[in-house]
Amino acid sequence: MSEAPVRTSPASRIAGTLLLGAYRAFGLAVTPLLPILFARRAARGKEDPARRGERFGRTANPRPAGRLAWLHAASVGEMNAAQPLVRALRAKGFTVLLTTGTVTSARIAGGESDQGVIHQFVPYDTPPNFARFLRHWRPDLAITLESEIWPAMIAALAARRIPLVVASASMSERTARGWSRMLPMARAVFSRIPLCLAQTAGDAARLHHLGVPAIEICGNLKFDGTTLPVNEDALAAMRTSLAERPVWLAASTHEGEELLVARVHQTLAADFPGLLTIVVPRHPERGDAIAASLAARGLTLSRRSRGELPVPGCDIYLGDTIGEMGLFHRLAPVAFIGKSLVPEGGQNPLEAARLETAILTGPHVFNLQDIYRPLIAAQGAEVVEDADALARALARLLSDPDLVRQRAATAASVVAAGSGALAASLNALAPLLDAIPEARK
Repeated sequence: MSEAPVRTSPASRIAGTLLLGAYRAFGLAVTPLLPILFARRAARGKEDPARRGERFGRTANPRPAGRLAWLHAASVGEMNAAQPLVRALRAKGFTVLLTTGTVTSARIAGGESDQGVIHQFVPYDTPPNFARFLRHWRPDLAITLESEIWPAMIAALAARRIPLVVASASMSERTARGWSRMLPMARAVFSRIPLCLAQTAGDAARLHHLGVPAIEICGNLKFDGTTLPVNEDALAAMRTSLAERPVWLAASTHEGEELLVARVHQTLAADFPGLLTIVVPRHPERGDAIAASLAARGLTLSRRSRGELPVPGCDIYLGDTIGEMGLFHRLAPVAFIGKSLVPEGGQNPLEAARLETAILTGPHVFNLQDIYRPLIAAQGAEVVEDADALARALARLLSDPDLVRQRAATAASVVAAGSGALAASLNALAPLLDAIPEARK
């Protein structure tokens, strides 16, 4: 579908322009303070000091000749979802400038073997940073994923007449209410986005209300992701070490969840001799702190980051490495997907579903309702309200391999049914891509 532009009064347009100008002025004012912010974040492992300049729009990498598409994904989940789109752009002859905002995503992107994909950290959203970034890279097209809406970035692209597309665009009701409280500014920002490829009709309606002039409903690119890779030698070594032990996985855990997982392990250990719990934190740099807190509870740990295997007697195997989620999902028939027993909004369960895993999640998945809703409705995922409910659900699943296989097959079928967003997105992007000359530099 394509929407007609939202009509706004002259007074509202003036107010929106003034508010956007105020945002830009604020960005100019705080720019001198951003090095302090960077230093504090770097001290907590949230920034890479060796790549400091990229956060301020500076880089030593030259702009390659030819057509360049800039694709921005916030973090690991969005970056993984973007991979089929990256490959499609490369097939059409584009070099892809891939930006992300997290250290973990940068480390994973660093393993990219395609010389036509360049990774950079996205600049902080202030006019000077984006002016430097765009002046250097001169992208022919900008694509952001899901809900990456940054006013300074959008204004800078519009000023340079660089088309912007938000792919797999989502707009939750809560976020839309927040933008609606400052509707004149929202429309000044969103009206500068030429095209949004919305996940659902609800997302499309909310984006249209905020001022996006053209919207197509294309679905969620995360459903079109590929199966996580694995090192077969590592997988064989792990399976040999595990032998016949019962195993479950706590994936993408966030602060506060590891201790809940430890409690669940201790609850189940007596009924499931040899039980191994694999804990894979969303942020591996928290590994030392997690290991110390679990050891303080009397649990025996082995750590992937030290090259250790889950030896007999090990209670917890801490997967504190990057890029090995495909390994851990293949080892455990049941996975709890984290960021959901704490009120943080949930993590993407589709990677687990593709590997035919029985999925458990906490109740706090408000950022991923469009993914979890069909999974839960089909009984491909089960919601557990707290640690006690998680222990009960795990006990039931670990005691019933047939139920595990049924749940896993259902989850995989839901993912297959939701695919198709990539083809729809490429069809919607085709006029923009075809309009960019081959020889443009």
